[in-house]
Amino acid sequence: MYKGKTIWITGASSGIGEALAYEFARRGAKLILSARRPDELERVKATAGTYGNGPDDILVLPLDVTDEAQIATATAQAKAFTGSIDMLINNAGISQRSLCVDTDMATYRKLFEVDVFGQIALTKEVLPIMLAQGSGHMVVTASVAGKIGVKQRTGYCAAKHAMMGFFDALRAEVEDSGIQVSTITPGFIRTNIATHALKGDGSEFGKVDKNIAGGMDVVECAKVIMKGLERGKREIPVGDGPEMKALLVKRFFPNTLFKMVRKMG
Repeated sequence: MYKGKTIWITGASSGIGEALAYEFARRGAKLILSARRPDELERVKATAGTYGNGPDDILVLPLDVTDEAQIATATAQAKAFTGSIDMLINNAGISQRSLCVDTDMATYRKLFEVDVFGQIALTKEVLPIMLAQGSGHMVVTASVAGKIGVKQRTGYCAAKHAMMGFFDALRAEVEDSGIQVSTITPGFIRTNIATHALKGDGSEFGKVDKNIAGGMDVVECAKVIMKGLERGKREIPVGDGPEMKALLVKRFFPNTLFKMVRKMG
């Protein structure tokens, strides 16, 4: 299904982005790997190459999604790689671990610059390419936090709610033009997202919290996501913890959920 297709993944240097890169490599896709750390992207490229992709089938394209000028240049390079962009996976992002009262406005702005405006800016650059092709697949890694608000993540939850809304609205605009839009809603996945999360003053949290440590293995997470993408699912929930059941609780018993999250640590 993806053999010979060009897949652009941001946040590809670790976590879900890295795991997805390997899944697409196994399927013979041509990969564009983006993140801020070139050395880590080269490591991912080397590993992905062991699945049968030649060095000319994987482009390392360092990118800071908060730099709009860099986004425009990177998009031109990405299109020039194979002449098309068949899928864009907006996976770059940072999380938060701080109470609202302790969180600087600068920290909230940074969360939105990376998790919202960076994703929108890149999507807007790639969208005309897909419209001209008459095909393509836009994907965003949102979160269960994009549907449920919890303590110490006011900025992160707000950002992920924004992305769920943006891509749901985008789907309504472009689906009749042959472009698919999928939102991935992970629960707790064992990645380094908590380690790099922002504290109220903008510094790194620097440790793994127990929910992340007890979450789904990132390789298994990527396999679930791939099944959803291959089936053309518009929304792909992924996780195996109680947070996934919370999605149903909110839908049918919202007041019960609000009481539950209030009691959570």
